[in-house]
Amino acid sequence: MPTHVPCGVRIAGSGSAVPDKRLTNEDLSKMMDTSDEWIRQRTGISERRIVDPEKGEGQLSLATAAMKNALDNAGMVGSDLDLIINASVTSEMTCPSNACRISAALDAAPAGAFDVLAACSGFVYAINIADSLIRSGRFKSIGVIGCDAMSTAVDYDDRSVAILFGDAAGAVVLARDEDPGRGCIHQVMEADGRTWPSLYIPRKTEDIPANASPRDARLGTLRMDGREVYKFAVTQFKNVIKESLDATGLTVDDVAQFVCHQSNIRIIESAKEKLGLPDDKVYINIDKFGNSSAGSVGLCFDQLWQAGKIKEGDIVVLVAFGGGMTWSSSVWKV
Repeated sequence: MPTHVPCGVRIAGSGSAVPDKRLTNEDLSKMMDTSDEWIRQRTGISERRIVDPEKGEGQLSLATAAMKNALDNAGMVGSDLDLIINASVTSEMTCPSNACRISAALDAAPAGAFDVLAACSGFVYAINIADSLIRSGRFKSIGVIGCDAMSTAVDYDDRSVAILFGDAAGAVVLARDEDPGRGCIHQVMEADGRTWPSLYIPRKTEDIPANASPRDARLGTLRMDGREVYKFAVTQFKNVIKESLDATGLTVDDVAQFVCHQSNIRIIESAKEKLGLPDDKVYINIDKFGNSSAGSVGLCFDQLWQAGKIKEGDIVVLVAFGGGMTWSSSVWKV
């Protein structure tokens, strides 16, 4: 076998996609007992985008569009990819994976393709996996997608869940680079499966925890213990950022952007306050897009990338946490 030559990883292109349809707080107030003020005070969300199934929209269409936009941004086509990783919990089918269907839509065969299920942590999990695979010497270019069509799994009779989630996709194309110092310089992918009943989508009655409330008996929709998820997120969000800085010896001043999962504005603001993160280094778009699960971090990254706020040589920290419960970070030298 040939001797492996150390390499780095560069972000060759970035893209995103969101549905045209908006679901505002006012819309929700006509569907349930809530109000624009009540939602904004508790979540920071004013509206979210949702797919229109009557137009054939779903996770597959969003993810495909985001990957196509990332390829266009990189000046590449599907056949230039060696692998496609699609992070999602709302793919239309488990067999075949949506990654394979995205590959077909982009004429990427014979590129490998698989889905990753890590809920809101999915995009960060996937980009960490992709970086490691390229550094192994086995792959030269990998398309990474984080996308969820959460509206297809939301119970709109459950106010605690319905106000939070929207649909979005973010994608990047990663490519081998000769500079070994470029790419991911530190990563964390961890989970505590003992806490899974805090956030789950049951497919059959046996999946529902014995102590669940009667409202959790609705199958095929996201069930959430909001109080437990909030406590977990507030603590873990701060801890994973601090761990990333401590492990790399970086300071807040060294980081150009903290690209954080858009879960709840109060969670993000709490981490900012406790870690001393300045407003201009923590991007916020939850007000317009809500919590888009695996699509969240990728969408934020692309919006920053397209706005020129992430440039070559910058240090960026990607952070997410979600169902599982999972959490992940990825520190990049772009």
